[in-house]
Amino acid sequence: MRNFELSIREKSIVCIGFMGVGKTTVGKLLAQKLYRNFIDIDAEIEKEFAMPIPLIFETYGEKAFRQKEKELISYYSQQPLYIISVGGGAFLQKEIQAMCLENCVVLFLDISWESWKDRFQILSDNRPLLRDRSMDDIKQLFHERQTIYSLNHSTFQIDHFEAEEAAIYLADALKLSWEIHAPQR
Repeated sequence: MRNFELSIREKSIVCIGFMGVGKTTVGKLLAQKLYRNFIDIDAEIEKEFAMPIPLIFETYGEKAFRQKEKELISYYSQQPLYIISVGGGAFLQKEIQAMCLENCVVLFLDISWESWKDRFQILSDNRPLLRDRSMDDIKQLFHERQTIYSLNHSTFQIDHFEAEEAAIYLADALKLSWEIHAPQR
């Protein structure tokens, strides 16, 4: 546990949002533009279990997955200069919310339901929470999670941006914000 406060420039940035919004894709590009390390918590969980997430859910259950997710986020949220992509359900855990909001800059990548629906076909095969759910159930889940994702430091509406454009915009906005918050000499 750190016993000192990081400056806003040093704090890691956590990308939250609904599954398939682009947290990993945009996060990787943003990390490059800000010269930071990138970590995808879901990818790290897959490495730890040596299997893909759907198989982790089948073999060990969601509880084991969520515990490992919390451990990794706890560690990385306390490290400086990371861009951290967390799974769509991670922020549902109150402990993870508190850790991220206290230690990091939480960036909500928001998307409209209509734009997200256009991505459904490419997402449905490898997302355990989408399996065996109707579109109405998924829509309800989407809207329920919007309330949770509203607990953030900054929201970026991603609907009309390609990943590269979003990363450029976010990098510029963050750099400007850091200049505004820099201590005066």
